[in-house]
Amino acid sequence: MHVTQPAVTQAVASLEKAVGGRLFERHPHGVDATPVGNRVAVRLERALEQVALGLIEAGAPLGSRGALSRSVTTTQLRAVAEVVSAGGIAAAARSVGTTRATLHRPVRELESVLDVVLLESTSHGIRPTRAAERLARRIRLAESEWLQACAEVAEHEGEERGATVIGAMPLARSVIVPAAVLAFAEQFPSHRVGVLDGPYESMLEALQQGRADWLVGALRDYAPNDVIQTILFEDPLAIVGRIGHPLVGHHAISAKALKAQAWIAPRPASPLRRQFDLLIGAGGPVAPIECNSLVAARSFLLASDRLMLSSTHQVRHELNSGLLSTVSHPFGALTRTIGITQRRDWEPTPTQSVLLKLLRLEAGKAAQDSKSVVDVGQAWRRKRRGEVPIPREKTREK
Repeated sequence: MHVTQPAVTQAVASLEKAVGGRLFERHPHGVDATPVGNRVAVRLERALEQVALGLIEAGAPLGSRGALSRSVTTTQLRAVAEVVSAGGIAAAARSVGTTRATLHRPVRELESVLDVVLLESTSHGIRPTRAAERLARRIRLAESEWLQACAEVAEHEGEERGATVIGAMPLARSVIVPAAVLAFAEQFPSHRVGVLDGPYESMLEALQQGRADWLVGALRDYAPNDVIQTILFEDPLAIVGRIGHPLVGHHAISAKALKAQAWIAPRPASPLRRQFDLLIGAGGPVAPIECNSLVAARSFLLASDRLMLSSTHQVRHELNSGLLSTVSHPFGALTRTIGITQRRDWEPTPTQSVLLKLLRLEAGKAAQDSKSVVDVGQAWRRKRRGEVPIPREKTREK
């Protein structure tokens, strides 16, 4: 490394203090890595690899990748990440409570080292360039690896300082994630769990930038190359409407009859919307109400004759209570795939592996419940048609 032995000793001591555990066993003949030291080494290699990739993606010379990684400082990398996150020097300085010069100087120093423009002057002030944004993404992923290393050391020392952020799509928020997180919290009460919601695009961005550890929900037909999707179960879909809707109770309903109805449509670009477009399209006489809120959609359904294509799991309580019923689908049984999306190069800590196992367990329960949820809606349709026989005991009492 072309440094003195005392410098290495001091650096290792600082690293042990920062990570919170012993990385080496010292003896008269030298040092040996501890088990946790070996694990931290893997995480640090992954973090340094992210930094090196970020330098290349920002436009640094390919041949100098290793030398550049040793030339940059943590202060410079943090400054770039803060400026990109805030969208500019002034906003970043306000966000971290420092002066503009404190952030501006290390970023300019890094520009000189890389020979890459990271800041540009605009009419709205000094803003990060696209090169800075690409580098900042890798910096955040490197920081995520560092936090994972600290969590694994704490776990080895008998503590729990880890944190996990789950991006949960609508079905996952109501069926899978809550039960899994509550069971996990009983085993690891000190592990912080955060749940993100919002449009799929924003949660995917959070995943790619290291602000989320994985996503749970409907899988996409096409996913970016830097993420992988794992199937959990097939979620049955159903057409639902209020009890007493004119189409409830009819066995054979044509697609033409459904197109003539008023609808509540899923949000554009979602897997559920593609199923809706295949069934209804844009040729209906009444413009659909686009709604991604189950609470609002339920109010629309109960107050009108509108229909909605929905996951049966998401409306199971309404079906169980008799507020809503299912309408026969002209194409028969339909499903969408629910699963986990994570970064391709992401590796969970042992504690996070427990949470993933609990999520898969709850997904298995949801898959088993799928048939019973559909059967509930069908039972309510039969009851409304008078097809549910009165029990014999009650007949004799009358």
